[in-house]
Amino acid sequence: MTQNNVPVKVALIGLGWWGRKMTVVLQKARQDIEIVCAAEPNPAGAAFAKEHGFPCYPDDAAALKHSGVEAVILATPHSLHAEQIERAVAARKHIFCEKPLALTRAGAEKAVNACAAKKLVLGMGHERRFEPPVAAMIAAAQSGALGRLLQIEANFSHDKFVSLDASNWRLNPAEAPVGGMTATGIHLTDLSTLLLGPARDVRVSCEKLASNIPQGDTMSAHIRFKNGGTAYISATLATPFISRFALFGTKGWIDIRDKAHVESPAGWVVTSANTGSEISVKEIPPAEPVKDNLVAFAHAIRGKAAYQITGEELINNISILEAIIASAAQDGAIVNV
Repeated sequence: MTQNNVPVKVALIGLGWWGRKMTVVLQKARQDIEIVCAAEPNPAGAAFAKEHGFPCYPDDAAALKHSGVEAVILATPHSLHAEQIERAVAARKHIFCEKPLALTRAGAEKAVNACAAKKLVLGMGHERRFEPPVAAMIAAAQSGALGRLLQIEANFSHDKFVSLDASNWRLNPAEAPVGGMTATGIHLTDLSTLLLGPARDVRVSCEKLASNIPQGDTMSAHIRFKNGGTAYISATLATPFISRFALFGTKGWIDIRDKAHVESPAGWVVTSANTGSEISVKEIPPAEPVKDNLVAFAHAIRGKAAYQITGEELINNISILEAIIASAAQDGAIVNV
């Protein structure tokens, strides 16, 4: 077996909800990527790792020393990303980081530049790009089939956090500011800046209306882009699951709705129309975009294909996030990006 066909050996840092999800989906991709160890300070993580046949260390520094590790997957609280990325880069390990990469543009630039300097692949947990209907929408937009892109309307909401214990880091405003922005809204801004380019300014509303979630449960953001066009995104943490992304252009529009959370994909309903055509409604079968994103990361490490999320796109997205946090802190003031 040539090196190109050997699975990439990874250390999974963090065995909470999402780390466990990635463990399960990667069982279907062992020919491309293999978890050889994990790191998790919670004793329950060690028990989970044992069940799945790999050792678990108390921290990422120890996991980086595990024999054969080529890359790390960070499924950890946002505030830990910077120091964990720094240690991984120093150890010359490729990095797949769950979103958001950072909470500031400066933090994103530091991570992107550090990986680039050592020629390390930096993957990002923006699995929405790997959903088949979203990938088709991006291709249609970039080919010009939708004409001049004008506007985005998007919502990604759920109530999964309402029942979390108050000590959970996902309910800490310092870790996850502005309602559901870092949990779900960050995916929508990623797609928005990919399609419309760098943002110009943002204006945000964030309220606590129906829960005890300290960072608020109902947020919306209006984003204007430097090259023209706008995006309206919303992310609620106190309503049953809904995920919708709609893109409007002069020659057509596409509206994508998920049937279920990406945790358990159930497919999509895609409604669309082009100039002179009737409205079309299609059912798209389920896929596993979380797995596909991680496999794409592994393929980039092996040199099979470039990883499709660029450092510039990562920085542009975190620039929007930083402005959204600032606007919410200023009671919805317009903040330049």
